[in-house]
Amino acid sequence: MSGQKLVTLNVGGKIFTTRFSTIKQFPTSRLTRMLDGRDQEFKMDGGQIFVDRDGVLFSFILDFLRTQQLILPTDFSDYLRLQREALFYELDPLVDLLNQELLLQPRPALVQVYFLSRNTQAFFRVFGSCSKTIEMLTGRITVFIEQPSAPTWSSNCCPPQMTLLPLPPQRPSYHDLVFQCGSDSVTDNQTGVRYVSIKPDSRKLANGTNVLGLLIDTLLMEGFHLVGNRTVSSEDKTECYSFERIKRPEALAMNKTVKPEAAIMPGQSQKKK
Repeated sequence: MSGQKLVTLNVGGKIFTTRFSTIKQFPTSRLTRMLDGRDQEFKMDGGQIFVDRDGVLFSFILDFLRTQQLILPTDFSDYLRLQREALFYELDPLVDLLNQELLLQPRPALVQVYFLSRNTQAFFRVFGSCSKTIEMLTGRITVFIEQPSAPTWSSNCCPPQMTLLPLPPQRPSYHDLVFQCGSDSVTDNQTGVRYVSIKPDSRKLANGTNVLGLLIDTLLMEGFHLVGNRTVSSEDKTECYSFERIKRPEALAMNKTVKPEAAIMPGQSQKKK
């Protein structure tokens, strides 16, 4: 049969239509024998091949046949059942990928926000288990510092004009960033104000509580969940807010040096037909 022809499978009541070449990616698999008529358990009926197996799990198997990658939803938990289906269809490369259980298990990304409000100033320190999260926040957070404008001929009769100098938050390491907002004492008679803006919000905020709320909203919109808060130090009343996000599993791909038609493991005997 031509690989461009289509075949329709009824797997547990769910209908799948794909190319012959997709199903026959691995010649040693039971699926290939099924299409070649060499497996008597499967018969063509009404233009469809009926397979009395789990149709929901077969959708992941068909996706693997199309892409040679295993990509599962974040909340997927039926690893053992999917592995059982892979064994039934004798798809050894898929079984090998499912055996990489540690890579498949969703791993949480953690973020901790330390917040200290002192008089008219507020201090923030953000730690992240994933450096990409810190990079994302660094790209969104801007600190604006008030600075007097250059003096002009009329500066003696008018108060100096203030301009806002934009600066990124400080990055002590790949996994944390620090910034502050509120009033700074510039001279004995003047104070400067630090504002914080967090994209996509365009407001420039100086109040620490407002900045904290905006930072929390930003993390929530990024899929993080607030899992707890505590007072770290009773002396200065530093607060810590802990967030967690379940990261999507990385796509597991076959070894590109192994062709599908030679996917049987070395030293492993071909299964009986």
